[in-house]
Amino acid sequence: MRSKAEAAALPDPDALHPVPNKPRIVFLKPLLATMPGITNCAMGDFTYYDDPLHALDFFRRNLLYNFQVSGARLEIGRYCAIATGARFMFPDAMHAMEGPSTYPFGILGGAFASALPLSDYPWRPARDTVVGHDVWLGMEATVMPGVRIGHGAVVGARAVVARDVPDYAVVAGNPARVVRRRYNEDDAARLVALAWWDWPAARVAKAIPILAKGGVAALEDFSAAT
Repeated sequence: MRSKAEAAALPDPDALHPVPNKPRIVFLKPLLATMPGITNCAMGDFTYYDDPLHALDFFRRNLLYNFQVSGARLEIGRYCAIATGARFMFPDAMHAMEGPSTYPFGILGGAFASALPLSDYPWRPARDTVVGHDVWLGMEATVMPGVRIGHGAVVGARAVVARDVPDYAVVAGNPARVVRRRYNEDDAARLVALAWWDWPAARVAKAIPILAKGGVAALEDFSAAT
């Protein structure tokens, strides 16, 4: 049984394994810090990945085609929950579609490369991929390049997210579509304005009963009073 001091301690966002005796859960920010070769990603505090077999391999297995040549970034906000097998596609794999063939001849070198150097290949541009705060990504969901997933959104298991997701929307399917809204647009805007994910962890801890079971007005009242 944990002591009162241990029970009251705030979780450490820099702890690789934040849950005792559960190595399947890792915080992604400290995991990224162990991989200096990956310079095009940013992970927010308290965002975790859950995988019973490959939790420590998230940046090797779940970031697809991240060759870091396209210049695109992946940014994931704070307090996100990412389930086993959720993956992010990078635009480095987006073959050109300007001509009759999509084949990237130049990667084979030799005469193919000299015919059209890779520097002249008409690579398709893509935006950064941005996941907001407090987002839940379901098991084996796939996020395509250049997508923005709004704050508080939920992505269903095995969904393929190929377009932007509004704040506090629930999406599912392939391609993923909005199946319902967690909050209407007005309430979603009020929650975004509160930006509780930016609060100090001690203040978040006090607000947890409202965050888990309360409503927008109650959270606004808490914010005004503290």
